[in-house]
Amino acid sequence: MNEALLRSLTPSVLTVLGRRGADFAAAEDAVQDALVEAVRVWPADPPRDAKGWLVTVAWRKFLDRARAEAARRRREDLVGGEPASGPAPAVDDTLQLYFLCAHPSLTPSSAVALTLRAVGGLTTRQIARAYLVPEATMAQRISRAKRTVAGVRFDRPGDISTVLRVLYLVFNEGYSGDVDLAAEAIRLTRQLSARVDHPEVAGLLALMLLHHARRAARTAPDGSLVPLAEQDRGRWDTGSIAEGVAILQAALARDRLGEFQAQAAIAALHADAPTPEETDWAQIVEWYDELARLTDNPVVRLNRAVAVGEADGPRAGLAALAPLDASLPRHTAVAAYLHERDGDPVTAARLYAEAALKAPDLAERDHLTRRAARLNTRRPH
Repeated sequence: MNEALLRSLTPSVLTVLGRRGADFAAAEDAVQDALVEAVRVWPADPPRDAKGWLVTVAWRKFLDRARAEAARRRREDLVGGEPASGPAPAVDDTLQLYFLCAHPSLTPSSAVALTLRAVGGLTTRQIARAYLVPEATMAQRISRAKRTVAGVRFDRPGDISTVLRVLYLVFNEGYSGDVDLAAEAIRLTRQLSARVDHPEVAGLLALMLLHHARRAARTAPDGSLVPLAEQDRGRWDTGSIAEGVAILQAALARDRLGEFQAQAAIAALHADAPTPEETDWAQIVEWYDELARLTDNPVVRLNRAVAVGEADGPRAGLAALAPLDASLPRHTAVAAYLHERDGDPVTAARLYAEAALKAPDLAERDHLTRRAARLNTRRPH
């Protein structure tokens, strides 16, 4: 099965469905189902017109969903017309839905993917990007999860670690995009913290508050990204920073370290520095070492290479970067930054330009392109 072909066809199929009147979310669900069908059928019976096949199947899936949704609404309207049996308080059950989607019958990765799609509102593409897998692979994973829970009873909600992972990913997506999505993740994590006495819940809440405190300074008036070292720290929300640090200190005092507490500790060290030059990079490297031990995550090791470059010099940072897989997201951008710090503008400019082509969004692409252009204009001709 050629997953690259499926990924390349997905945007055009979505466009066709949109022209036929399908809203984006419904079209994406239909295309996701069509992709799963393609993975099942094509190896034995490949179509002559791949795009036409996907459009036909996706449109049929969309119509099936639309008919089912219309029938569901008719049933709800009938129930809604009946008089209420008594007063019912307004209850926000969003957090409960997170727990229900994290059902024990699912693997943790499938539960996270399903919750992000069904409750968190993320697209399949966003979820695939967070998990560093092809979109078609993630579409299959979500569809399998839906089939798995279709016939089970939701009387055994999932564990808290899965819910924390979902909230973390929703916040990350919102932090780099929709402000309300990040704020919603913080709101739900506050609710969870009020209900559950768990140091990692506190660690996640602290992490969110510390990152969100810098949000106003992350972009310039024209919408361009502002790197941490260049941000106006006077625009940081000191109230959120103080709250995040206090929550983190209380969690760390319980001596049950987890990955969210370690990440929050790194964020707190950045927030505590009055200027970029006063950042305690040596201690940040130590926290990255703890985080790598807890997670064995390659992205953590990538970020650690940056911290090593700041603490011990760019050559040390490049040495820490060398063993890592060059296909990691932002690997090329990190290499460019370290080469720039090492006084090699030619290599840095080339790598910034390469990184721009791989950037996950327009703002980051423009930022990296400007970096490359700035270095190129400084070079003697």
